[in-house]
Amino acid sequence: MNTTEVTADDLKDRVEASLDNIRPYLEADGGNIKVLEITADKMLKLEFIGNCNGCPMSTMTFKAGVEEAVKRLVPEIKGILVTNLS
Repeated sequence: MNTTEVTADDLKDRVEASLDNIRPYLEADGGNIKVLEITADKMLKLEFIGNCNGCPMSTMTFKAGVEEAVKRLVPEIKGILVTNLS
């Protein structure tokens, strides 16, 4: 195995760490975000939970917070889909 190869567990751990940077802001409003899946082609599937589910500000939260945090810390992720984005 190539030592520079990224494992699925490493990728998920790094995604979770990137989301941990914004979770306090989501939790302050009674919400959170959950990783549903990272596909083989490195697409990240997320779900807003709690008050974030259906919040009219969730699109802005996704673009300015979630997407930015993940892209900055986990550049291997090719795209992000939030299953219940308003």
